[in-house]
Amino acid sequence: MTTHKKTKNNRTLPAKGVDWLHNPIFNKGTAFTEAERDALGLRGLLPPHVQTMNEQVQRVMNNFRNKSSDIERYIQIVGLQDRNETLFYRVVMDHLEEMMPIIYTPTVGKACQEFGHIFRRSRGMYVSLNDRGHIEKVLRNWPTSDVKVIVATDGERILGLGDLGASGMGIPIGKLSLYTACAGIHPTQCLPITIDVGTNNETFLKDPLYIGLRQKRISGAEFDAFMDEFMTAVKKVFPTVLFQFEDFGNSNAFRLLEKYRDQLCTFNDDIQGTGSVALAGVLSALRVTGGKMSDHRVLFLGAGEAGMGIADNIVTVLMEEGLSKAEARQRIWFVDSKGLIVKSRESLVEHKLHYAHDHAPCADLLSAVKAIKPTMLVGVSGQARTFTEEIVKTVGSFNQRPVIFALSNPTSKAECTAEEAYKWTDGRALFASGSPFASVTLNGKTHVPGQGNNAYIFPGVGLGVVASGAKRVTDSMFVSAAKALAALLREEELAEGRLYPSLKRIHEVSLKIAVAVAEEAYATKLTDQKRPADLVEFIRSQMFKPEYPDYSKK
Repeated sequence: MTTHKKTKNNRTLPAKGVDWLHNPIFNKGTAFTEAERDALGLRGLLPPHVQTMNEQVQRVMNNFRNKSSDIERYIQIVGLQDRNETLFYRVVMDHLEEMMPIIYTPTVGKACQEFGHIFRRSRGMYVSLNDRGHIEKVLRNWPTSDVKVIVATDGERILGLGDLGASGMGIPIGKLSLYTACAGIHPTQCLPITIDVGTNNETFLKDPLYIGLRQKRISGAEFDAFMDEFMTAVKKVFPTVLFQFEDFGNSNAFRLLEKYRDQLCTFNDDIQGTGSVALAGVLSALRVTGGKMSDHRVLFLGAGEAGMGIADNIVTVLMEEGLSKAEARQRIWFVDSKGLIVKSRESLVEHKLHYAHDHAPCADLLSAVKAIKPTMLVGVSGQARTFTEEIVKTVGSFNQRPVIFALSNPTSKAECTAEEAYKWTDGRALFASGSPFASVTLNGKTHVPGQGNNAYIFPGVGLGVVASGAKRVTDSMFVSAAKALAALLREEELAEGRLYPSLKRIHEVSLKIAVAVAEEAYATKLTDQKRPADLVEFIRSQMFKPEYPDYSKK
């Protein structure tokens, strides 16, 4: 009986021959050397010319740039990921600024909307209501136990697009691709999961190509019982994994985080990751406006997961400046679909009560802006073009450098564009968005808008947690991550209008954040590991590099 060798990541090497070409972890395609072709039984199964990885990258990029639409580019690049993961990550890492909008926002949103129609090959795991009673057994079908990071969604609130059910799988896949591309988490240690508890999307329920359960979404006690079985199974099968909640609806996101954050090593990227990256942008803006955070008033449009996460992080900074929690919260205001959130309003949900202040009601954002006179306006509403010309100009009328953050994703949901923010403030705005916008030239000056992309935060946080062996993820880790990110912004980048470092520096950013997070874990005794003497080099040594091994002697 043949005993198959295993790699250091506990992956069984393929048998001889065509199996090597069909396994995306080990496939090198036309880059298999002459010696490997003889040793692995590949002679005759490949064209005779042995290509370098650089030649393969050139072919991929030529095809990529010749595609007629972003969704076609998405299909092509995900197809490469399914065939040859090493080459996929080499392409993404070498061309991150070009690839990020395709494998992540905004194109991934369109991909999720069409997921059943463009589906080619299953990736990750689907855990559905059909699996109740034996979810643990289902999770054990995953081919390796060496999973370091799970990103899971129930598809209820995909970006600003709403309930996409099982078609939301594109988000966990994309997020985990960035864990690897930005922070070097090994791709075999990443597991995307879609939790299919139904969908209320009538279009999908009637679509014969929809890939999920054809039933309405469950809720209440039934949903809680299913999630409890699922989370218990995750803890048993992958006891040391970092678990990321992604794109759950507001009604569940806060509850699930609070329920499980002390049971597993877990966080919610929509709450904590968004809060952290936005805080970094705010701290960068302070370098321009001057003064302290306590000199500012922040008005949010949208009172969901993202807004609350950002607000809570700002409160932490304000308390570091000496304010009490109550005083800090008084500097933060929210407008939701019913207007300004004030104490006199009835039936406020718990997470909104913290930011409900004594004030006369304001029916809409414009009247709230005029009443509150914010120095910072933050959009996390998922409602496109809600920062109108009058609203932005009003904010600009009482601020020399108005801070305008239009953070809703994808691009089609942004509260305003970069061009609008700069034009309506005569170039004075300090602007950031959730999805990318092109540079804007106004009155002879070019402004480079900042993208408050969670990819600046969550990969580095994940790397720091995994490398340190942290048992829990804390809010203070995300504040430390935000400070580390803001500190990396160079003066010349700030002069261009950027509030975030160039994405070209993402590996430097992720490493710096990972070190900050690991230091937090060691300082608060959240790990049993001893701190390495050279923490930077220790973490750097664990980062995956997309290079082909030599399999000729395996």
